[in-house]
Amino acid sequence: MDRETLEQALISIEPGISRRSNADRAAVAVPAEALLGLLNRLYQDSRFAFDMLLDHTAIDRIAEGKFELVYNLYSTSIGHHLMVSCLVDRDKPVVPTVEKIWPIAHWQEREAFDLFGILYDGHSDLRRVFLEDDWQGYPLRKDYKDSDMLEFSE
Repeated sequence: MDRETLEQALISIEPGISRRSNADRAAVAVPAEALLGLLNRLYQDSRFAFDMLLDHTAIDRIAEGKFELVYNLYSTSIGHHLMVSCLVDRDKPVVPTVEKIWPIAHWQEREAFDLFGILYDGHSDLRRVFLEDDWQGYPLRKDYKDSDMLEFSE
């Protein structure tokens, strides 16, 4: 399925989905409340067959008061890629886990939790993976400050 066909198929099945601009592959943005349903469908529906979660990360959109969650998917049987993104409130960043769909999400969600503070509802073991358990704050947030950080001047 080519980029245009894939994006159009997704837009037609789920209200609120839109094309994501400035992407080098098929990419859609979905409202947070529709995220889990869409990702389940992308995995189960043989027209899409996205059986691999390549990676999952977050982008701090501090000026908007949001985090953009990004899921990069791949279908090993069809050979197509898709990027799915959604925005969540920075003050209360909670989305459902997708570890029951793609088990690798277990580690990817723990990383996003550890470094951004994203909460994954239903995650089987949501705790820090890189930093000490008593670490304060989330180092990949743009407003993170630490006494050991280097300051850059212009």
